[in-house]
Amino acid sequence: MTPSRLEFSPIVAGLWRLTEWQLDVAGRVRWIEQAMELGISSFDHADIYGDYRVEALFGEALKAEPGLRRRMQLVSKCGIRLRSADRPYRLNHYDTSAAYVRAQVERSLVNLHTDQLDLMLIHRPDYLMDAAALAEMFRTLTAEGKVLHWGVSNHRASQFALLHQYHPLQTNQLEFSPLALQALDDGTLDQAQQLGLRPMIWSPLAGGRLFTGEDERARRVRLAMQPIADRLGISLATLTYAWILRHPSRPHPITGSGRIDALGEAVAALQITLDAEDWYAIWTASQGHPVP
Repeated sequence: MTPSRLEFSPIVAGLWRLTEWQLDVAGRVRWIEQAMELGISSFDHADIYGDYRVEALFGEALKAEPGLRRRMQLVSKCGIRLRSADRPYRLNHYDTSAAYVRAQVERSLVNLHTDQLDLMLIHRPDYLMDAAALAEMFRTLTAEGKVLHWGVSNHRASQFALLHQYHPLQTNQLEFSPLALQALDDGTLDQAQQLGLRPMIWSPLAGGRLFTGEDERARRVRLAMQPIADRLGISLATLTYAWILRHPSRPHPITGSGRIDALGEAVAALQITLDAEDWYAIWTASQGHPVP
């Protein structure tokens, strides 16, 4: 029996940079609590984040305050073999073999001090993926109660469709921002809308380039966005999240900041609905030309 669809908080907290935030265990617990006070209950991880250390740091907070786990959704990713001091691969590569996926799921469970992941994503498309064999491992780990839902990240529409044919997927985590428009045209957001599967969005602020980038495109987009933000009485960050949320696929943007006020700027976007002209003004600035 297929489990019911997983519900995320509208904004998802990304933990990619957790090792840089210099928080002790008590500080991590408080950060989680403050995020949840803002209505953010979904937390995005990957096994490789922070040189394979982020999950364990987050897990220490959950061990210190076990009641938090019942109130949140835990997301992680696997499938990238990243060279590290304790993983001396000859080179970085992808691995979606059944044995490797099982090993990484079980390692994530230990690191996060939990019995079950709400969602596990295949991090990048693996050109050697055996979709049928991988789907069978999905079913096995779900039957064992170790993973509730499955999805992918950074997959093209055809790659998503291939795996989805063998096992129902919940989401595709994509890059999308006013400086990264490819998801609008490569079929991935169309597919999400077609299937009614809400995408997750990484790097919604283009890694900060929207605010600090000195390239012509970043400056052009800032110049177009500032008067809209001023008119609406919101920050550029909030406007950026509102621009993403305006898409009819109903995306879940993922934050990447350890600053609680930055999470607040993301949540504030839930109260903003851009009209089409404002949305296209930002699109036009990014493209550098009007609509055809």
